[in-house]
Amino acid sequence: MALILVVRNLEVVSYPKTMLAGEVPCEIGSLCTLNVLNIEDNSLTGHIPFQIFNISSMVSGSLTRNNLSGNLPPNFGSYLPNLENLILEINWLSGIIPSSIGNASKLRSLDFGYNMLTGSIPHALGSLRFLERLNLGVNNLKGESYIQELSFLTSLTNCKRLRILYLSFNPLIGILPISIGNLSTSLQRFEANTCKLKGNIPTEIGNLSNLYLLSLNNNDLTGTIPPSIGQLQKLQGLYLPSNKLQGSIPNDICQLRNLGELFLTNNQLSGSIPACLGELTFLRHLYLGSNKLNSTIPSTLWSLIHILSLDMSSNFLVGYLPSDMGNLKVLVKIDLSRNQLSGEIPSNIGGLQDLTSLSLAHNRFEGPILHSFSNLKSLEFMDLSDNALFGEIPKSLEGLVYLKYLDVSFNGLYGEIPPEGPFANFSAESFMMNKALCGSPRLKLPPCRTGTRWSTTISWLLLKYILPAILSTLLFLALIFVWTRCRKRNAVLPTQSESLLTATWRRISYQEIFQATNGFSAGNLLGRGSLGSVYRGTLSDGKNAAIKVFNLQEEAAFKSFDAECEVMHHIRHRNLIKIVSSCSNSYIDFKALVLEYVPNGSLERWLYSHNYCLDILQRLNIMIDVALAMEYLHHGCSTPVVHCDLKPSNILLDEDFGGHVGDFGIAKLLREEESIRETQTLATIGYMAPKYVSNGIVTTSGDVYSYGIVLMETFTRRRPTDEIFSEEMSMKNWVWDWLCGSITEVVDANLLRGEDEQFMAKKQCISLILGLAMDCVADSPEERIKMKDVTSEDLSDLRNYRCC
Repeated sequence: MALILVVRNLEVVSYPKTMLAGEVPCEIGSLCTLNVLNIEDNSLTGHIPFQIFNISSMVSGSLTRNNLSGNLPPNFGSYLPNLENLILEINWLSGIIPSSIGNASKLRSLDFGYNMLTGSIPHALGSLRFLERLNLGVNNLKGESYIQELSFLTSLTNCKRLRILYLSFNPLIGILPISIGNLSTSLQRFEANTCKLKGNIPTEIGNLSNLYLLSLNNNDLTGTIPPSIGQLQKLQGLYLPSNKLQGSIPNDICQLRNLGELFLTNNQLSGSIPACLGELTFLRHLYLGSNKLNSTIPSTLWSLIHILSLDMSSNFLVGYLPSDMGNLKVLVKIDLSRNQLSGEIPSNIGGLQDLTSLSLAHNRFEGPILHSFSNLKSLEFMDLSDNALFGEIPKSLEGLVYLKYLDVSFNGLYGEIPPEGPFANFSAESFMMNKALCGSPRLKLPPCRTGTRWSTTISWLLLKYILPAILSTLLFLALIFVWTRCRKRNAVLPTQSESLLTATWRRISYQEIFQATNGFSAGNLLGRGSLGSVYRGTLSDGKNAAIKVFNLQEEAAFKSFDAECEVMHHIRHRNLIKIVSSCSNSYIDFKALVLEYVPNGSLERWLYSHNYCLDILQRLNIMIDVALAMEYLHHGCSTPVVHCDLKPSNILLDEDFGGHVGDFGIAKLLREEESIRETQTLATIGYMAPKYVSNGIVTTSGDVYSYGIVLMETFTRRRPTDEIFSEEMSMKNWVWDWLCGSITEVVDANLLRGEDEQFMAKKQCISLILGLAMDCVADSPEERIKMKDVTSEDLSDLRNYRCC
């Protein structure tokens, strides 16, 4: 590039994607006739020379997708009277956007996205009368004051040619002004995702008559969806998920005849699904999951023959699935899980040959698994768990060669599990808690009997009518026998938690536990607490397990055992420690839980060990796993569960460093009539939410607070009880003070090293993570985000971010 600088009358310098490295030479500023500067998609570093911003002849400048850093000059725009296009996205630029930008009066396209710019968005942008495209997304730009109207949007109403406005991933923390309706009628795209927007969606948004995409994902918007949305006749994509919108879905949305994508998931919408949605013939993706919709599914939706994905999961939908479901020939994904749907699954579902994902879990479906499922040749994911399905698993499903995930647990299935095809790769968890399945020993099931198999009909009659009658009779006789024995011996019947042992598939005696732990030897001891000890053991079938033996000298141990039995009876999730069985022997005062063994110990061990160190991606993956587990406990269980004691020592790591939440000794179940509970059992100091400390109030928001503290601890390597913290300076305040300054002062030194080539990327990544942690630890429970918001905060997207 240095050779071109001797030619003073150059008009074009264009070197895109040429693997240029090093710094941008300041001599470019002496090219006084330069019109076009294009050095995008290279590996240039250092600051952008200020001289470049003095080339008055420049019309277009693009330095996007480099590693440039530093601030924009204070006089930026003052000497660029002919500049029409300036593209600086995907760099590491910092500092503020100078107000002098308003002097570049011919600007048509301005792109500062994916940088580290701070401060407020200047009103001077409103002086750019020819502006057509403005991209400020993925920075750290804020509103002018806390939770006020975003007045810079009002200034943009002067930009009468504005077509694209992208503000996503900035902590604007403000309210959309009603003046948004005065933005350019030429506006086609308006995106403000993850901006911490508050308040209502203004009715005036309906004035943006040429809008074809409106995206306000993942904010704190409240109120209802304004009916004026129906005035946006050209709208093709409406994205409002992960907010706090209430009320019903307005029928006015059905006026959007060009709508192709409608995303309303993870709100608080109620009422019925508008039947007129079936008239939107261009609709390809409909996402209504995680709301409070409580109607039947309108029959008109099954006429959307071109729809590709349909998600109505986690609502209160009722009714049957009609045979019309088979009309959706091009459907790729359907998720109706966690509703109250019933009846049989339509047989013509096998006609959906493009279907890759099918989830009908946690409903009330009954009848057999259909042979027609074998026609779903593209199927990769199928979840039919927690229904009332019965009969055998069709052997023809062995032909689903792309099937990677299957869950038919918690049904009434019986007979042989097909051994070939994708079934050779499924684990025992796919088939647990059914009536009488048999198959390979690796599935922890009894072997199938050889010889002629009974027909499905006879087996079903036997299991549904004859065996229950026999079992009822036997149970009645057993109760009489137990009652007689108890009267003779003046004994009491077992408690609910003691009887859990008889309900589990794996019976384990005290003798087996004693042998498995080598007589509870110190060499098998994994850890010790006030209520008991945990040992590693090898059971008689060769399976390793963690055995939690309760110290019954402590009265609280009895409650802890009962609590864990009750909670773990209700839950199952891949990121929760699984219970294998329990053992309760009243004759020798012994109570123990047999749990899944995870070989890498606790997160606490890895955070504070001098011999090990977790990198950013490992820590992020662990905390994503924990967030998914807590989301399941709060929002995915029929009875919400509050863990009450989330901390690094209760987060265990498997062989792949996946996170698993354990220790439910003081957990609480929130019944249908409860949103809070009171307790006298205190959790661990430092991780408890303020209201929990003061009055023992148990809510799911307390777990969110604990998650935020653990998130901070994971990336700072500081315990909340560290000696540097006091009443005046808590961990929360400490992180907040440095988050607004130099984040490197609080981050674990093992994660950020100045010589690291990815230092700036990692720094920004951790800043985003700690920003999320601050949302979790707000003083008021009402201001804290929910766990389902944590998992939808694009936290998992950081795994693909540049720092990882």
